[in-house]
Amino acid sequence: MGKYGKIAQLHSLMAEKKISCTELTKQYLDAIERDNASLNAYVKITPEAALETAARVDAKIAAGESIGLLEGIPMTLKDNISTKDIETTCCSKILKGYVPIYDATVWSLLKKQNAVLLGKTNMDEFAMGSSCETSCFGGAKNPHDTTRVAGGSSGGVASAVGANLAAFGLGSDTGGSIRQPASFCGIVGLKPTYGAVSRYGLIAYASSFDQIGPITLSVEDAALVYDAISAQDPMDSTSSGQKEPTVSSLGKDIRGKKIGIVKEYFEGVRPDVEKALQNAMEVFRSLGAEFVELSMPSIHYCLPVYYILACAEASSNLGRYDGIRYGYQTEHYTDRNDMVCKTRSEGFGKEVKRRILLGTYVLSAGYYDAYYKKAQNLRGAIVKAFDLTFEKCDVILAPTVPMTAFPEHYAAKDPVETYQTDICTVPANIAGLPGISVPCGFGDDGMPVGMQLLGPKFSEATLLNVAAQYEQAARETVFRPVEMGVSL
Repeated sequence: MGKYGKIAQLHSLMAEKKISCTELTKQYLDAIERDNASLNAYVKITPEAALETAARVDAKIAAGESIGLLEGIPMTLKDNISTKDIETTCCSKILKGYVPIYDATVWSLLKKQNAVLLGKTNMDEFAMGSSCETSCFGGAKNPHDTTRVAGGSSGGVASAVGANLAAFGLGSDTGGSIRQPASFCGIVGLKPTYGAVSRYGLIAYASSFDQIGPITLSVEDAALVYDAISAQDPMDSTSSGQKEPTVSSLGKDIRGKKIGIVKEYFEGVRPDVEKALQNAMEVFRSLGAEFVELSMPSIHYCLPVYYILACAEASSNLGRYDGIRYGYQTEHYTDRNDMVCKTRSEGFGKEVKRRILLGTYVLSAGYYDAYYKKAQNLRGAIVKAFDLTFEKCDVILAPTVPMTAFPEHYAAKDPVETYQTDICTVPANIAGLPGISVPCGFGDDGMPVGMQLLGPKFSEATLLNVAAQYEQAARETVFRPVEMGVSL
């Protein structure tokens, strides 16, 4: 195991009886109580369930039994991942008070391994946003500078992990919602190949784009968590599980690996962000990797394709929130239609309503062929363009976001400009490819910059190894721990 793995470090402390799981869990719960007020990372804390799991792990250790690597590790889940008997709201008023009667598959897998759930973390409402500020609980703050956003939509997970208020967390990525906040908070975020991780129990935004993945403090941790959750699941018809384990592939020489630089990814990138990426390229050259300059003009179509298709799927998926079966219901109404209309008007936030309206519009008669059908055809062209590109390189290196974390309330001033921050992340979701964001330095403002690596479908083992080799070589200069949370 590498020297930067937080999970392996905590595992050793417990296995060698230097700290009990209960003591470790209490340290994290105390840190959340102390620091969450300034970060707003957690929207629900689950101390009883956490301490109950910790006691089970301690009993195993006391009995001389060996424990798995994720056993007893304090972690968190984004608030759109269903947890039996624990409120799951998607940070929307329309789901306040909703308590699922089943666990999402990813949480079920981690629960069986005795991972310690500290609580549910903040997010943009229904995962729609790039700043976490569309949450009905208010946005999560960036642990590097609390006047800036943590990113979205998995901002709460990134804020909690970045501030050492959880050893790792699970987020969801529809258009960059794991990688963008990981970049903003200076940590690691992995979006697996579409279908590698079950979506069963993930409250849907756009079903053909959504994917659950880990947000961690190191690449090794991302590999450990990915291996633990990437099982084929009969409850999700799009699930295929992983093709090969990734942890055993870490540490392989990357000499001779071809890294593609697609020029379209670098258009409009802030100069200080590009400088950090150029420095990362030098590190890869020193490791023996080779660079190939490439062009993918279809990247220019990715944003409109993504917003047309994702909003169309959202308008369909969010039709189930009508105030009749579960969730929020308006108090005053004249008939059933009035009740549904008022419930949705009062229950959904501005950004969610904007995307539902856009999605309903592109699916409506007269516009379906002009927008939705055309976007689907272009999606196919983008998939083919990636296939051709990966014939010339093993992985693609790109910015995760063209900028560093923006100040609070920036997104509200110009929502369309904020959509542009997804420009580097959405292509992977359109094509169903794996992508990882790894810290690669700092901007002129002192905020973290993320480097994104993309690979062909089910190439997580290669992708994580390339990222891990970079991390081992450059970690000391590109990662800055935050003086918050639990320090062990």
